[in-house]
Amino acid sequence: MDMAESIVHVVDDDNSFRTALVRLLKATGYRVKAYASAGEVLLEKSASDPGCYILDLVMPGLSGIDLQTAFINRPDPPQIIFLSAYADIPTTVQAMKLGAIDVLSKPVDNHQLTAAVDRALRADQDFRSARHELQTIYNRFNALTPRDREVLALVTRGHLNREIAVKLNLAERTVKAHRAHMMEIMQANTLPDLVRMAERIQPTTQSSHPTYPTLNPPLKPQLAPQLTASFDDHDLSMWR
Repeated sequence: MDMAESIVHVVDDDNSFRTALVRLLKATGYRVKAYASAGEVLLEKSASDPGCYILDLVMPGLSGIDLQTAFINRPDPPQIIFLSAYADIPTTVQAMKLGAIDVLSKPVDNHQLTAAVDRALRADQDFRSARHELQTIYNRFNALTPRDREVLALVTRGHLNREIAVKLNLAERTVKAHRAHMMEIMQANTLPDLVRMAERIQPTTQSSHPTYPTLNPPLKPQLAPQLTASFDDHDLSMWR
């Protein structure tokens, strides 16, 4: 994704401050869109577009934290910078725990602000790139046959072809054929490549700020029962 496509969204109920901030950001070279309230933002679909949000903490109606919390449940939660005259320590801690890039105080130094915006846009770009890569792996996995997935689960546990043949009641040449087909579909050049892909598509406990993207649509659980089970009791750190 080209960062030139990104938009910096400014959400602040102070008209004069919002106007001045928009002018500053545009003069610096950013694409900017402004809102007078969190409610205006929620009426649009732009929260999933590339970019970041600069939010005031205290606004009539929904607060900046309320808007940040609403964003978290979206498939592509945006990166957020808080800019407020009311950034006390408890609120700052809460905002950072929810994944804010930074919490800045008004008035803000121009260089400090633009540095935070640059970090937010880079983080957004990295998030989207990782999400796209993970979606690609899911798509490849979903293209495997059920038998391919059984072979994949056993291969990534370190079983040899002859052992897989016994476990699945197949001829060894059939296992080799499934293995070759599975490696081709997954576009894995080596076994460590395959193991790393398999590790990335395991179901994980979702947090408020996931370490890797949640996919939309997600991997259908019924497509990978054997794969999921195969990693429950096996340490794959040797392949990292």
